[in-house]
Amino acid sequence: MSTGVAASPTANWRELYTAAVFETDKNRVSERIANAEWALALRARELFHADSQHLQERQAVDAAIYALYIFRRTTVCAAGTKGTHEGKAA
Repeated sequence: MSTGVAASPTANWRELYTAAVFETDKNRVSERIANAEWALALRARELFHADSQHLQERQAVDAAIYALYIFRRTTVCAAGTKGTHEGKAA
């Protein structure tokens, strides 16, 4: 029985994830991360309803979601607070 999960348009989440992680334009990083997170969330939902043969992809999606969370916290948030600690005594 085929679930049709592999044919989903969100199957390109890897491309969006890679584009976010390797984006060099600081003005586009946040947008790239948001696009990848959206595709990953949709793919995770699809895989939740799929049969167990997609276990490796489920694990990869979970890892990518977590990695983007950390990436956003360390890259995008750090850019927003840059310079706030300047001038303080250590």
